[in-house]
Amino acid sequence: MPAKRIIPCLDVKNGRTVKGINFEGLSDVGDPVELGARYAAEGADELVYLDISASKEDRSTFTDLVKRISERINIPFTVGGGISSVEDASRLLDAGADKITVNSAAVANPQLITEIAARYGRQFVVVAIDAKRVDGMWRVTTHGGSRLTDLDLFSWAKEVEKRGAGEIMFTSMDHDGTRNGYPCDTFAQLCRTVSIPVIASGGAGSVEDIAEVLKSGEADAALAASIFHYGEITISELKKKLLDKGIEVRCY
Repeated sequence: MPAKRIIPCLDVKNGRTVKGINFEGLSDVGDPVELGARYAAEGADELVYLDISASKEDRSTFTDLVKRISERINIPFTVGGGISSVEDASRLLDAGADKITVNSAAVANPQLITEIAARYGRQFVVVAIDAKRVDGMWRVTTHGGSRLTDLDLFSWAKEVEKRGAGEIMFTSMDHDGTRNGYPCDTFAQLCRTVSIPVIASGGAGSVEDIAEVLKSGEADAALAASIFHYGEITISELKKKLLDKGIEVRCY
């Protein structure tokens, strides 16, 4: 079984790393390039940078920032936000990103997943799914969680896999930023629904939360932000504690 990955997530708005709860009440937590370099040095397996306002504001993603990140970071990083065409993806990959992630545009035009995967390979394509529980059903949302769709999480996950996604990054909108843990039963169901890797996002508040989603949630990777941004634990410390719990992770 492949080692589990630890992936810090940096939400970026106007060139700065920000963090909030349920994508609201955002506060500035630092420079995205410097934070990324620090996390790489601490032993992060990958990084994810999300331009969280790009889709809402209909702006193209931050190509210049991606170039600066690629000059400083020596680990793989994924970039998302406002990607609505193969050309957008190409620009970011050319700027140095290792993968791109699509969300709102993929819901609006699922063929986009197929087109990007056909040109670059599915290993370059991560589909981000933001969903919340409504009347007992996990409903997919778009535009930073501000628009509710009729799509079911599990059906949509199967479709994006069929269309060429190499990974799924699922964020529970009900848990994002709350630091109350991940919905592990939902992650386990999702991981059994698809055969591609699933990255768990939204709710990490402790080592135990991350250990639980990697074990009982069966996730291939854990994405976290607050516990790293606010210096509560370093990535190397986290990995040591996960190893102590019998979870295989890469140590650098």
